[in-house]
Amino acid sequence: MIDWRSVDTVLLDMDGTLLDLHFDSHFWLEHLPRRYVELHRLDESTQHEIRARIIREQGTLNWYSLAYWSRELDVDIVALKREVQHLIGLRSDALDFLQWLKRAHPRVVLATNADRESLALKLPLTGLDAYLDAIVSSADVGMPKEAPEFWFALQDVEPFDPERTLFIDDNPAVLESAREYGIRHLLGIKQPDSRRPERELEEFIALDHFASILPGEHPPV
Repeated sequence: MIDWRSVDTVLLDMDGTLLDLHFDSHFWLEHLPRRYVELHRLDESTQHEIRARIIREQGTLNWYSLAYWSRELDVDIVALKREVQHLIGLRSDALDFLQWLKRAHPRVVLATNADRESLALKLPLTGLDAYLDAIVSSADVGMPKEAPEFWFALQDVEPFDPERTLFIDDNPAVLESAREYGIRHLLGIKQPDSRRPERELEEFIALDHFASILPGEHPPV
């Protein structure tokens, strides 16, 4: 349970935390490799190579950059994402949580590895920006959230007191980076992708539902 009297700032991840990670999992591991093969008229076995190539960049700015993948694969990544944009959606009670935060008045900042092209696609479809005081992308500061330097850069553009900050993210490596910086309240997500099994995080408490951390609220049964 969070003592909300001790929280001035809430930092939120987007994909896998507020939004269902299914869209991204499907796009990067299924849709893009398939469409790449079709567009370049290659053998279907090439899909495995593309998946491996994508995964090799995990945790870097390239991994999250649509411009990088458009250039490297010679395809229009944004156009291909729009082909399956109907899969973009909020996680179960994310909207209720955002509405509660709006009423409770902590400063709410989206701290995301998604680049500005991804944000331009997802924000109009989800309406997230109506509940946010600020948005900081790792592309804006030149390093991913996995890197310790990200948090110093975030502090420069969006000052916060680590002792009075709650950060929620589905990525254990990012949570560890935030912990090393000194952020006091850290929570993970048990099921970032609604189509994949729940998982336990060894080092962090993982949420089933946001309602479980709200005062006087109870998660749905």
